[in-house]
Amino acid sequence: MSQRGLILAVIDGLRADAIERAVAKGTAPVLARLMGEGVYVDNCVASFPSVTPVCAATITTGTGPDQHLIPSMNWYSREDRRYVEYGSSFSAGRKAGIARTLTDTVYSMNRDHLSPKVPTIFESLDDAGFRTAGTTYLIYRGRHEHHPSRDSRLARLAASTLFRDPVLGPKELFYADIFSSQRTSCRSQLGLPGVRDRHAGCVGSEMVGRDDFDFLLLSLPDNDTHSHKNGPDAQVESVAEADRQLARLADTAGGVDNLLERYGIVIAADHGHALVTETVDLLGAFEDWWVRAPRGSGIEAEEIAVGLAQRSAMVYVLRSDNREATAERAAADALRARGVDMAMLMGHGEARILKLGSELRFAPGGDLVDAHGGTWSVDGDLSVLGMKIGDGIISTPNYPDALRRVWSALSCRTAGDVLLSASPGAEFLDWGGSSHLGGGSHGSLHASDSQGVLLWAGTGPDSRAARDEWSIRDIAGIVREHFDLDPNVATLASS
Repeated sequence: MSQRGLILAVIDGLRADAIERAVAKGTAPVLARLMGEGVYVDNCVASFPSVTPVCAATITTGTGPDQHLIPSMNWYSREDRRYVEYGSSFSAGRKAGIARTLTDTVYSMNRDHLSPKVPTIFESLDDAGFRTAGTTYLIYRGRHEHHPSRDSRLARLAASTLFRDPVLGPKELFYADIFSSQRTSCRSQLGLPGVRDRHAGCVGSEMVGRDDFDFLLLSLPDNDTHSHKNGPDAQVESVAEADRQLARLADTAGGVDNLLERYGIVIAADHGHALVTETVDLLGAFEDWWVRAPRGSGIEAEEIAVGLAQRSAMVYVLRSDNREATAERAAADALRARGVDMAMLMGHGEARILKLGSELRFAPGGDLVDAHGGTWSVDGDLSVLGMKIGDGIISTPNYPDALRRVWSALSCRTAGDVLLSASPGAEFLDWGGSSHLGGGSHGSLHASDSQGVLLWAGTGPDSRAARDEWSIRDIAGIVREHFDLDPNVATLASS
């Protein structure tokens, strides 16, 4: 085992061009130092859909949605006969019900929706006796019980109304003032955007000063919020803010050299960001269908539910004598909407990816090999994914790791019957009618928002060449290996 602890800092939505420009401008000195000392990957591949809840579950478990079961940002629970909304926008939250949205995000995602069969990195390290800690992150499940905090007026108000139940998290949990396992001088205004990074930096600095953890997940989400509002090109400013929070930890340790003596550091983006230049009214494409609304209409004839999640969407078949045929008809209607790039669905043991007038089919097993060693059989129009095949090796540069990502998403039992990916530049209007038009967004299968940064120093492999293609699925393995644990424990647990 390494004598160092480990810090995993997740900078939400961090693009490679943003960190490179910030380093070149001199506004990200800590990240610059880590890039110089460690290993830098500029095209780490997200999960699909490339939205934060799905990617956060993948980062913390090392599995795809077929195993961790978090399918999207907004999805339909067949078991509960309702939509699950994790906070696509305030208007979408109002449509679903603010209390329900907050409960789903803070409690249900970890307690009820995340598969109990796959351990998180917190659970793996807790079980091995390591001291775990985490700041506000969507996936926090660990082995230690935490009751709502009452350390501030806002926290007491929250604890007396909506957030009354305890949660299981890492040994030290600091979640948006709602849960705080230790008294600190840090406040997040209940997770207010623009304050969250500073809260994480404050907590991280105090934890470093106390030497109170072996593993810390330091969540820095404000880069994502800034990019949603101002566009991906504006990330240079928010990267500088994230760097300032890393500098707080380094300053407490006595400088970056001392921080690296005590901790290995992993910097990770969960996904990328793409500029939104047009919106897609997907509900308009289904105007001839009976579509279930977020709070339900009570109409027994409802045929489908539609999950709307930024640059991805899902269609669930609710009532049909022929589910596969209904799904195919829904896919065809969706593809006729401007801004829909592709539709994905299962059929006869194969995954099908449809574009207008063309189709690609594939399944695991076969003579073709992807960058991760997976084997596939492929039939149909390779141009659907811009697929290239040479010496039996599959390459899909426009849609990185496409076959594995699509198969995992379609095989997720909580996912829809049809998955949709938006065209470059397009975003689906959410249930509240909101979008990030003129700003940045993510969620699609396309490379523009499916690739982000992965950077490590004082831990992990000596070279990016250790993988032909890096994925956020690899992060949990790096963490577990740092502590001399089986990097594949999540996969083994779910098999």
